[in-house]
Amino acid sequence: MELERHDYDVVVVGAGGAGLRAAIEAHESGARTAVVCKSLLGKAHTVMAEGGIAAAMANLYPEDNWRVHFRDTMRGGKMLNHWRMAQLHAQEAPDRVRELEDWGALFDRTPDGLISQRDFGGHRYARLAHVGDRTGLELIRTLQQRTVALGIDVYMECTVTRLLTDDDGVTGAFGYWRESGRFLAWRAPSVVLATGGIGKSYKVTSNSWEYTGDGHSLALQAGATLVNMEFVQFHPTGMVWPPSVRGILVTESVRGDGGILKNSAGNRFMFDYIPDFFRKETAETQDEADRWYEDKKNNRRPPELLPRDEVARAINSEVKAGRGTPHGGVFLDIASRRSAEYIRKRLPSMYHQFRELAEVDITAEAMEVGPTCHYVMGGVEVDPDSEAARVPGLFAAGEVAGGMHGSNRLGGNSLSDLLVFGRRAGAAAAAHALGHRDRAELPEDALADAARAALAPFDREGGENPYTVQHDLQQTMHDLVGIIRNATEMEQALERIAVLRERVANLSVEGHRQYNPGWHLALDLPHMLVVGECIARAALERQESRGGHTRDDFPATDAGWARTNLVCSLAADGSVALTRQPLPVMPAELAEIFEESP
Repeated sequence: MELERHDYDVVVVGAGGAGLRAAIEAHESGARTAVVCKSLLGKAHTVMAEGGIAAAMANLYPEDNWRVHFRDTMRGGKMLNHWRMAQLHAQEAPDRVRELEDWGALFDRTPDGLISQRDFGGHRYARLAHVGDRTGLELIRTLQQRTVALGIDVYMECTVTRLLTDDDGVTGAFGYWRESGRFLAWRAPSVVLATGGIGKSYKVTSNSWEYTGDGHSLALQAGATLVNMEFVQFHPTGMVWPPSVRGILVTESVRGDGGILKNSAGNRFMFDYIPDFFRKETAETQDEADRWYEDKKNNRRPPELLPRDEVARAINSEVKAGRGTPHGGVFLDIASRRSAEYIRKRLPSMYHQFRELAEVDITAEAMEVGPTCHYVMGGVEVDPDSEAARVPGLFAAGEVAGGMHGSNRLGGNSLSDLLVFGRRAGAAAAAHALGHRDRAELPEDALADAARAALAPFDREGGENPYTVQHDLQQTMHDLVGIIRNATEMEQALERIAVLRERVANLSVEGHRQYNPGWHLALDLPHMLVVGECIARAALERQESRGGHTRDDFPATDAGWARTNLVCSLAADGSVALTRQPLPVMPAELAEIFEESP
């Protein structure tokens, strides 16, 4: 077997914000580090996080601090977050933002010259450090520039198909070059997964082709566990027209800067969906909401800035009630609220996105938007301080890691999450690797088995078409495990997934290994399938509605479930096993934060 071999201390799989931040920290800790990414460097999904980086820097509101940010994060996650992750995140996020600025990131400024911060759903104070509506792009540009300057090796357009392990833990990884199909292997005692999310398991998603859940699946296969997989965030505002761009994200910044949601009758419907929990701190009339824009010191929130799960469900309800737009969404209107000059200055990417893709001028007319699968709160179960998985030498950071966001992620917390925990994962991976540099060669039988599995679709004739199977899986998840769920539909989904598993085992592709997208999809499909099964099984088990998990047969939030995590592991036959696990108990000094005023 022709095999390209490499030796490193730390291999980071994924080149988004979490992966690059982990690689930088591992390198600066003295570890020989490599980054492997399925696409090109700089094309990470992090660039789609447009609104800003949530950090309690108190640049606009002096009363903001990490305790308030911690409380907002826990409440947004409906108290299912791992308290330690939420604590570390809130405490360390401001330093990570200032660090980015030291490395060359150019943030928007306040009149006093401080980093500007904007409002976002679920945050009590304006705390999102931003660069117009392209914050993620600036974050990636800054981290990418530093990665290259440090001389860290990057393997672009290269896919990892298997993590290699022995009795002592991780030994390396196996993959292939997407262009040529040639195999390569990395020997390393530490692997950091930073592969992002699972959106391509769904029909309508803001995620691009890379998001096939491969990191979640690779971790399961290596012996790690996944937590909170039932919680999938449907971003309230994705494009709905034309069909070619359905699902592409419309940043929450549009609502943060004054945009309002209207139904087909022109009614601002979000006032009808304010939960009792939020009414105490939310404007209850349109007059109050309008005054909020003129006098932010009263700190009341328009209903469009409720947490994402609340807004997505409200939009879904309006469409189902027949009050949607001609193309199955609702209207997002900022043109009537802000001047054309303000919109073009604050939301340049959104302005150009709609002009070029939908021929809509958002300074003069409303956008058609609807929920789109955007983010998975569930991921690899990790130690909060080190991001270490249950397999020695395996670490995870960013969207592929679970626990930080509980049942629902607040907007802006994703970018600060990947900075805080990317850094911690890189440091811990380097420390582990430097203590395990004396390692054996990768076993030839394991390498040969990984190669055989990757080439298996070429050896079958007349098997299943990968594109047909992908379509059927996406339709199943969209129809039966979507934004509103019930037991009957999820049981049907699991029945279909069982059939799809047999079809995935019989995939066949034609042609050669070079430039063969059908083969790439055939290797991604097993990952997408196991992730779909994890979501469906966990969603069926959790008999309540909480955050990104809504069941119309159990519409209430059950206090009993607030103390329980659902953990997925892989059984010997390849199916998903589910166990219940108590939520870590929050220390008394942190619990007291929720009793503080307001």
